[in-house]
Amino acid sequence: MDHIDAAEFALSLPEIDPAHPSPARIYDFWLGGSQNFAADRALGRRMAESYPGLPVVARANRAFLGRVVRHLAAECGVTQFLDLGSGVPTMGNVHEVAREANPGARVVYVDVDPVAVEHARLILAGTEGVAAMLADLRRPETVFGHPLLTDTLDLDRPVAVLMFALLHFFEEGREIVEAYTEPLAPGSFLALSQAQTQASTVAEQASATRDYVRSTGVAVVSRDPGQIAELVEGLDIEPPGVVPVDEWRAEPLVDTPPGVRMLGVLARKLDPRAR
Repeated sequence: MDHIDAAEFALSLPEIDPAHPSPARIYDFWLGGSQNFAADRALGRRMAESYPGLPVVARANRAFLGRVVRHLAAECGVTQFLDLGSGVPTMGNVHEVAREANPGARVVYVDVDPVAVEHARLILAGTEGVAAMLADLRRPETVFGHPLLTDTLDLDRPVAVLMFALLHFFEEGREIVEAYTEPLAPGSFLALSQAQTQASTVAEQASATRDYVRSTGVAVVSRDPGQIAELVEGLDIEPPGVVPVDEWRAEPLVDTPPGVRMLGVLARKLDPRAR
C-alpha cells in the first residue's frame, strides 16, 4: 500500500454499491455520460420527469464552470484549482479548460464517489500536475493533508476553490466555505453554484425531492441569492454577483426550465491588510 492508498484507506469510505444511487453518477447521466448505473439512471429519470429541464440545468451549470475557469485562468492569472465534489469527468474538465489559457495550470479533483475518482484517474494517467483524490470534503483536514494535494498545489500561492452543484447537499454550507477559504492565500477565489427550488414547486416535485434524499442519503437544501451571498460573506463578490448560471458572462437561456434553477457566484479573498 503506497502513501496515497494509506491516506484514503484511513477515511473508511463506503464501498461502491451499484444499487445505491450517487449524486455524482446521476449528474453524469443528466449530462449524457456513461459512468452511471441502472439505479442512477432510474432516479435521474424520475427527477427529470418531476422537474422538467433538469438535464438542461445540469448542462448550463457545466457551461458556467467552463466560463469561470476560463476567466480565472486567462484573465485573473490563476494557475491552481481545487475542484471539490468534482464528480465524474466529462467534456470540458477543469484542467482542460485551464490549460487552454495556461498549460502549466495545476488541478486537484476531490470526490467521495469511488467510481468518479477511479474514472478520473484513468483519464489522468500520465498527466503531470493534475490529480484525483478520494476524500470526504466534510473533513477538510484530510483534504488539505492528503499527499495528492500537498504534492500538487502550493497553498502559499492563490488557489481557486470550485464548489459547483455541491452546497445544496449540505446544511452546513457556511462552515464548509470557511473551512476551505481560510487556509488560502490572499488573491485566491471561490466559485460556487447552488440549486434553488422555485416557488412554483408543486406537490409532485416535493415528493420527487424526498425520493432523491431517501435514495441517495444526502440532503437537498434550497438557497436564494441572499442566502448564497451569506455563504461567501467576508469574500469580495465579483460582478455580476449572485445570478442564474446562464446569465453569468453569457446570454441567458431562451427557455428557463420550471421548478428549479442554478445560481452561481465568484468571489475573491482579499488581503486583510488592504482593507
